[in-house]
Amino acid sequence: MKGALSTGAGRAVVGLLLPVVLVIAWWAATAAGLFSPVQLPSPSSVVSAGIDLATDGSLWHHIAISVQRVLLGFVMGGVLGLVIGSILGLSAWADALLAPLIGAIRAVPSLAWVPLLILWMGIGEDSKVTLIVIGAFFPIFTNVYAALKHVDPHLVEAGRAFGYHGLRLLRTVQLPAVVPSVFSGLRLALAQAWLFLVAAELIASSMGLGFLLTDSQNNGRTDRLILTIILLAVIGKLTDAILGLVEQRAIRRWS
Repeated sequence: MKGALSTGAGRAVVGLLLPVVLVIAWWAATAAGLFSPVQLPSPSSVVSAGIDLATDGSLWHHIAISVQRVLLGFVMGGVLGLVIGSILGLSAWADALLAPLIGAIRAVPSLAWVPLLILWMGIGEDSKVTLIVIGAFFPIFTNVYAALKHVDPHLVEAGRAFGYHGLRLLRTVQLPAVVPSVFSGLRLALAQAWLFLVAAELIASSMGLGFLLTDSQNNGRTDRLILTIILLAVIGKLTDAILGLVEQRAIRRWS
């Protein structure tokens, strides 16, 4: 078993075992009539709902809109988190001035931002992407901020001895030293972006997986609701896997 886990393919196969077992249990429960179709539709009903949405093209629009919103919010939130986390992690003055405020804002629930963003930005794309930016910002900020505070001071002194200062010191010595923490923050930020997506698409949205989720609930379409949940899980995992590959290359290069 340990040998099977030593390769990526082996881990992928083992990782699929539990989802397959869950699908079999799901099928058995619905076939035995333990749940009504409204409570838990059969796997075939969910597949049929997906085929219907894919056939009329609406499913691909929902997926494309949601992925676009998540990626925009993730990139913008990640850049802001990296920059502000670096500033606070390296500057005692910035840390003392801004850390209490950022810590307080971080405690605000995601849905609390919705009415304010609607008031400020209306119900267009700006308010939706901004909410995802807020969600993606804090994980990367927190990881970078904490990691930079614990960079080995001897490493920093060695960089200064070679004439590195300011931004050049940050780029060539300090950030490479915290690459694992940066990518841990990025992966958490990506997961948070997907979590905030549903809240973002509550803002008078007519497209996207979050809209499909709430619309299915309002219309009693449990098959579409479960389909949307599965899609959010699968797409979220795929984007995380892609970021994981980038992380491996970055760690090999800079760590």
